Amino acid sequence: MKKLQKLMTLALFPMASVAHAECVPDYSDVTLTVSTQNGPYIASALRTAGDSWEKRTCGTVKIVEFPFGELFPKFVTALSQKTGDFDVIGFIPAWVPDFAAYLSIMPAEMQSGDDWDDIHPVYRERLMSWDGEIKSATMDGDMHMLNYRADLMEDQANKDAFKKKYGYELAAPVTWDQYYDIAEFFTGSKAVDYGTAEAYARGGQQFWYFFSHAASYTNNPNTPGAMFFDPVTMDAQINNAGWLKALEDYKRGLDFNPPGALNNGSGDVRPLYAGGTVAMNIDWADSGVLGASEGSIAGNVRTAVLPGSTTLWNSKSDQWDSFDEPVASPFLAFGGWQLAVPADSTKQEAAWSYVAEVTSPKVSGKAIVTSNTGINPYRFSHYEKLDTWTSVFTEEEAKSYLGAQRASLDSPNVALDLRLPGFFSYTEILEIELSKALAGQVEPQEALNTIAAEWNKLTDEFGREKQLAAYRSAMGLPPLD
Repeated sequence: MKKLQKLMTLALFPMASVAHAECVPDYSDVTLTVSTQNGPYIASALRTAGDSWEKRTCGTVKIVEFPFGELFPKFVTALSQKTGDFDVIGFIPAWVPDFAAYLSIMPAEMQSGDDWDDIHPVYRERLMSWDGEIKSATMDGDMHMLNYRADLMEDQANKDAFKKKYGYELAAPVTWDQYYDIAEFFTGSKAVDYGTAEAYARGGQQFWYFFSHAASYTNNPNTPGAMFFDPVTMDAQINNAGWLKALEDYKRGLDFNPPGALNNGSGDVRPLYAGGTVAMNIDWADSGVLGASEGSIAGNVRTAVLPGSTTLWNSKSDQWDSFDEPVASPFLAFGGWQLAVPADSTKQEAAWSYVAEVTSPKVSGKAIVTSNTGINPYRFSHYEKLDTWTSVFTEEEAKSYLGAQRASLDSPNVALDLRLPGFFSYTEILEIELSKALAGQVEPQEALNTIAAEWNKLTDEFGREKQLAAYRSAMGLPPLD
C-alpha cells in the first residue's frame, strides 16, 4: 500500500510542476483588486485584459466599479489614508497632481523597449510623467476632434449652394468661423435637420468642450503655457479676450444644435451624429467608431483636426496676435484613461504585470476596435496598422479617423488639458458660471470674471507657489529660478 501511495505521489508531482510552469509569471496565489468607473466603457476593457492575464499568470483579477462622480473621492481617500483597498486604479490625467505622492513608480523594465517606444510621446513624456517620474500608464488616447459626414460635404449640389452663399468651397473647416458657416448652412436644410452637436450639460463633459474652443484663441505659441493661468504669477487667464471669444462661439453653436442641447452630454452627442441627425459634431474618437459600426452613416464617417484660428490672444501684450495661416491648437480633452499602482498595494509586482497586459500592443490593439470599450488609439501601431480597423471602418474612413488623431498629436501647438491639484474644485466653479452664461442668466464676460476671481481665491487657498510649480510642470515648462 505504501509503495502504491509513493508511486501515486511521484506521478502527481510532475503534473503539478507542469501546471505550475504554465503560469508565467506565477501569480496563482494573487488576487488583484482593480477599480475604475462603471462599465461598459473602460471597465469592460479591463475585464477582457484581466481574462488574458489570469490565463497567462494563473492570478485573479477582481474589477470594482463606481460611478464616475464617485471615483475621485473614493480614490483620494483610499490613497491618502493608505487603506490598501486597491492594487490598480483607472483614472484621468487631471487627477495625477492629487494622486502622485501616493502612487508607485513604474518599474524600470517597463520604461524601455519596443512596447515603450510604441507609445506616442505626447502620452509617454507628458501625460504619464509627473515631476520627472513615471507614475501612470496610458491605456486610452483621448482628444477632441471634428466629425463630419462625407455624403453631405461631398455632395455637388451642397457644394454649389454653399459656395454661392459663403464664397468659398465646402470642406472640413479649418477655422471656427468656417465651422459656424457650415453649421448654419446645414441647419434646417433638405439634407439634414441640424448643423452640429456639442455637449453643453453641466456634468456632461461641458467644460472640456468649452476648453476645445478656447485652445484655438488662447494657446498662443508666442506665450507657451499661458492658456489657463499666467505661468509666472499664476493669475487666472480665463476672463481675457481669448476666452471671451471662445465662450461667445460656444454659445453661438446652440443655434445649430438640436433642441434641448443644454441638457446634452457627450453621450448624447454621439448618437446624434451616428444616427444622421446632424452634419457634424465635436467629440472624442468614440463618435467615429459608433457612426461607422452601428449608425446610419456607415461609410460616410470622416474626421478632422479641430478648427483653429488666424488670431490668438497674447496674454503678455494684452492684444491679438495675427498669423498668416490658421493655427491649429488641437485640444487633448481629458487626455485618456490611465492606470496606476498605489504605493500601499502589497502586490505591486503583479499589479504592474497586469498594467503591462492591459496596455500591451496585442491587447490594446483589440480593445481599440471593440465596441463600448471606450479605448481609443495611443500607440504608433494603433495608427499605422490600417488592417486592424477593417472590422469597423472602410479604408477611407480609417485613413481619415486615424490621420486626424495622429495629426492632432503631432501638431506643434497641441494643447494639453488642465492638470492641477484641486482640479475638481476649479472645474466645479467653472461649470456653475458657464451654465449660467449658456442659459442667458448672466453675460459671458460677467461669468468669466466670476470664474477668474474664484480661481484666484482657490489658488491662494491651495498655496500659490505650490500651484504654480504644479501648473508649470503640467504645461511642460521648467521650474522658475
